[in-house]
Amino acid sequence: MIHYLKKQWRLSTLTCLFAIIAYGAQALIQLALMKIFDAVVLLDLRSTIFWTAVDLTCWGGYFLFTALQEHCQTKTIRALNNTVRDGLYHSFLRKSHTDFHQSDTGEYLARLTNDIKQLEQLAWIPFFGCVGRIAQIVFSILGLAFLHWSLVVFSVITAVVLWLSPKLFQKKLELLGQSCGVQQTAAINHLKDLLTGFDVLQFFGRGNLFLQQGNRISDDIEKPSCQLSYEKSRMEALIGFINVALQLGSLVLIAVLTSMGLVTTGTLAGGVNLIGGVANGFNSLAGLRLSLSASKPYFGKLPTVDTDSKSEEVAPMSPLKASITVDRVSFGYDEKKPILKDASFRFEKGKKYALTGPSGCGKSTLLKLLLGWLPDYTGTISFDDVDIHTVTPAQLQQQMSYIEQNVFLFNTTIRENITLGEDFSEEQLHAAIQGSALAADLAAMPDGLDTVVGEDGSNLSGGQKQRVAIARALIHNRSILLVDEGTSALDQKNADLVEKSLLTNPDLTLILISHHLSAARRAQFDRVYELAPVTQ
Repeated sequence: MIHYLKKQWRLSTLTCLFAIIAYGAQALIQLALMKIFDAVVLLDLRSTIFWTAVDLTCWGGYFLFTALQEHCQTKTIRALNNTVRDGLYHSFLRKSHTDFHQSDTGEYLARLTNDIKQLEQLAWIPFFGCVGRIAQIVFSILGLAFLHWSLVVFSVITAVVLWLSPKLFQKKLELLGQSCGVQQTAAINHLKDLLTGFDVLQFFGRGNLFLQQGNRISDDIEKPSCQLSYEKSRMEALIGFINVALQLGSLVLIAVLTSMGLVTTGTLAGGVNLIGGVANGFNSLAGLRLSLSASKPYFGKLPTVDTDSKSEEVAPMSPLKASITVDRVSFGYDEKKPILKDASFRFEKGKKYALTGPSGCGKSTLLKLLLGWLPDYTGTISFDDVDIHTVTPAQLQQQMSYIEQNVFLFNTTIRENITLGEDFSEEQLHAAIQGSALAADLAAMPDGLDTVVGEDGSNLSGGQKQRVAIARALIHNRSILLVDEGTSALDQKNADLVEKSLLTNPDLTLILISHHLSAARRAQFDRVYELAPVTQ
């Protein structure tokens, strides 16, 4: 928590400063109130008017700085939430391909949305509340010291009792906070699954099932927070009762001191409020500490990533000069069931290769090995004379592009999907469009490159999406293209158009997976590798 507050120290400090000034004004209000009471008792009109003016000025300052504190706190929490998300984004980039895909999208969404909202409610708001309450306690104690030492002693006893009370419940709330996060993440995963399957349920007339599941998941999301809030309110109610009992004791003490002539009559007007400031401050502080305790599991899930440090630049590999060699490589997701065993291949620069064979024979696995995504293999994979175990996947991917059957496009323009936010000249764009056979498609679109593709490319056909992906690979100077059944979902005309654009590009080293190759198409490849399942 301190890590993030330090990153936003200017806003955090300003928010705390406004809170401290506001509670300082609140203590002055009580002291001025006592002076007004004493002046009225003494029938001193001039003093009454003076201290009334002072009291109103303090009230004005209190409301002004409270408003400033609220405004500044809102901006600070926004910055803190964005800082947490930034740390998560950096941690995602530092994950390997395998590590990133060990969690599904629903879990990542939960961490970026629900968990951060919980941090806001359980950590950021309570933290700034704690600063204000501590200021309230300190200023109230200083005011009491100005009146009589016994009032300070009583306020300290009050403080100790109210400070220790939450420790009885702290562990339970931490466990509840942890359980809340786990349950809500699971519910969001179920919600993602339900929304993904919306078309299936609607097509088969299962709208009622969609509603039933949606309402159940909605309750699963809300129920953990409800339980956590209930436990917090139950514990805060008990602490509140203790607080009231202590305030009654303070009233009795001030009445005794007044009757003994140790304090003025005006102390009855403001002294109780000052002791109440200590008691209420510690009462609120106790509840805020419970919230901070419940936030610990959420901070425990955050990565320890220093986003301020400059990330190391990935040294580029030398461009492929001769070939990629796979020598006696074995790999299996399960040690007892190898996918590839002593497999050897050679892919020469600029040539075109096809991988064929039945499902499960390792075609897709081979491409992922070439990309460096699956490092736990035996044998050797060389990029010219460089063993890819000695380089990072990021270095390999500077020269390779990978196109799957289901191409993902961002919900923005075709131009943005091709360039990915980088600046390219019109000549570079034109070359990529021609090389991907996308020119005819763009000519038929009123907005051309500025056509919005829709969510996951829903406004484009399957062939158009494939050609956008190819243009993206070409413009980013990826000279090696790995295509995992990229045309299997297309009609023959579109499949021929896409494959022709790849096979006739002399600058491209192509490795393409296909289940079905016609004799004519097979002849266009420099070599076709037939893979077979590993026999036990």
